[in-house]
Amino acid sequence: MTTLSKKMKQAKPYYDLKKSTKRICILQGGTRSGKTYSILLGLIEFAYKNKGKGLYITIARKTFPALRGTAMRDFFQILKNENLYDERNHNRSNHLYHLYGCVFEFISLDSQQKVRGRKRSVLFLNECNEFDMDDFIQLSLRTTYKIIIDFNPSDEYHWLYTQLIDADRDDVDFHVSTYKDNPFLEESTIKEIERLKETDENLWRVFGEGLRGQSTETIFPVFNIVDDIPENAKEVALGLDFGFSADPTSLVRVYKHDLDIYIDELIYERGLTNQDIANRIKELNIERRAECFADSSEPKSIEEIFRMNVINIKPAKKGHDSIRIGIDVMKRHKINITKRSVNTIKEFRNYKWIKDKNNEITNKPIDAFNHTIDAVRYVCLNKLIVSYSGKYYVS
Repeated sequence: MTTLSKKMKQAKPYYDLKKSTKRICILQGGTRSGKTYSILLGLIEFAYKNKGKGLYITIARKTFPALRGTAMRDFFQILKNENLYDERNHNRSNHLYHLYGCVFEFISLDSQQKVRGRKRSVLFLNECNEFDMDDFIQLSLRTTYKIIIDFNPSDEYHWLYTQLIDADRDDVDFHVSTYKDNPFLEESTIKEIERLKETDENLWRVFGEGLRGQSTETIFPVFNIVDDIPENAKEVALGLDFGFSADPTSLVRVYKHDLDIYIDELIYERGLTNQDIANRIKELNIERRAECFADSSEPKSIEEIFRMNVINIKPAKKGHDSIRIGIDVMKRHKINITKRSVNTIKEFRNYKWIKDKNNEITNKPIDAFNHTIDAVRYVCLNKLIVSYSGKYYVS
């Protein structure tokens, strides 16, 4: 174990974890502070110090694609870098790895059976601001020794603050780190982070200074504008929001790659009849079998377009509180919009939460700048979440 890389041990989160004496250790950090990598090193060392004890160490994230692309990837990379990886110890089907007589298991809330499964000695909640309080309670009750949490600073009213960090608990250690605490970042990465000072004050607080975010009325303060849809992005579906005189009809195509979604605006036009919409779809050379989710409050329009046999259109399933849930699903992804989608870009820049009479931000959005956003939301609600017992989880 003495061969473990000394490089990442010099990142501050490694030492923060090492000196933690409380049951719950919370590592809040800005982007690229080295917190996740450092925690994984600490967990491997914990297994080494408890050789042969058969302890379970659980590494969890909200969704499995996110887990696979971050903590799981880094864990196995560390093992390979340190010549600790042995294929015979890797149970790929159950996402287990046996090391020093301990068991590392990787779980997500996509699998409720694992969440409610066996007890563990140590729990690592990666990017914990993705979890809700019920998730935390359910997992913590099955953890016997140590809970480690890392996250980028979140909204100032997030449960991590109200229930753990600011709650005057005697079982919580809390540490903050920034990119400056990781001395091995490339200069280009540092410049990219520090550019946030000029582009987005709130993002600079969160990702640069490692401080908690502040509430903002803009619902999507962060999204990227891209030249085109990347080749490795997979089409999810199309979304259609009906309009006519006052509001435009909006048709978008949504793609996904890992936790990135890509939005391409196809139609944004007022005064379109259902026949006009069908004609536009034909002109765009969209395949007839392409799946399209449309506003379910317009069943007559959906049926008319369906009978024209130009696209596989169907009503979007919404359900209770679908606007808020749809926005939440969208916000859990990194949003990318093609530069030709000028109306979509305008909507994302202007879509805001309503303020109440006391000028406080509510959880209800304005009924404006939401036509392409609603179309995207229909896709997200019907293709990017999985329901379990009345709760939803991002797929």
